[in-house]
Amino acid sequence: MCTGMRFNDTEGNMFFGRNLDWTFDYGERVLVVPRGFKPASPFGATAECSHALIGMGLVEQGQPMLFDAGNDAGLAVAGLNFPGYARYESAPQEGKTNVSAWEFPLWVCANFESVDQVVDALRTAAIVDEPIAPQWPSTLLHWIVADRTRSVVVEYTDTGMQVFDNPVDVLANQPGYSWHAENLRNYLNVSNAWGGEGPFGRPLTPFGAGAAQRGLPGDYTSPSRFVRAAYVNANYPQKEREAANVSRMFHSLSQVAMVEGSAMARDGKTEKTLYTGCFSSATRTYYFNTYEDVSIRSYCLDEYPQTGDALIEA
Repeated sequence: MCTGMRFNDTEGNMFFGRNLDWTFDYGERVLVVPRGFKPASPFGATAECSHALIGMGLVEQGQPMLFDAGNDAGLAVAGLNFPGYARYESAPQEGKTNVSAWEFPLWVCANFESVDQVVDALRTAAIVDEPIAPQWPSTLLHWIVADRTRSVVVEYTDTGMQVFDNPVDVLANQPGYSWHAENLRNYLNVSNAWGGEGPFGRPLTPFGAGAAQRGLPGDYTSPSRFVRAAYVNANYPQKEREAANVSRMFHSLSQVAMVEGSAMARDGKTEKTLYTGCFSSATRTYYFNTYEDVSIRSYCLDEYPQTGDALIEA
């Protein structure tokens, strides 16, 4: 399970982050893909990377399998688990730009500069169930794509390609985005206000701050994480400077992070937040920490070769 988030600083620079929650890690690491890299795109969706990018992922057969990434133009994307709802094409579709599910984040960041460009391209795109290798079957995902102006959610289901405007700038897992957006109407009473006095014939005040939050969900289910992330993102004050905004992202995502032992998956193992990642469009820097090491590490895209034909493991 996972949670994603986007916001802007006071200067309009975007910060984009996510938690990746699961029962085991994949050996993921920070990867840099330079302009000029030629991926083994199964159906030719990306012949050559037009933008340099940085993100978290795996390397399989020399190819970057990205969980999330941001590029040199300030565009970012993250894939979140979407089982039971995602359904990809079983074969490439004639007349479409066919993108295999594993390469979707690479396709977005390698080819486009803005959400508007991505949305235009998705009108003639199909997502295909074409694993990179037998040991890596296609993961059922939906994606949040963001830049400094807005974010959208991309879902591929029985009804085909769906793209949703995402004014709350967060995403969790199943159900689909439209359900989550509608569910927020159940929490219109929630506020960050002090809480006021009670109507009991004598002056009564809350025990402390947070009384008006009563009813805000705190469990680890996807609907609850979506609501809580949306609440935190909407109420966190805008910040100046890089450090304050990186701090905002990690504090915000800690509100929906999963603690080992607290939530059991179907197989009897317990999930935890394997890592939290944050991409700054202002400095083109990728920050992350892990469950075992909460110190925040940083990798600046500009400190690596921007052009070349070799994938870089940072």
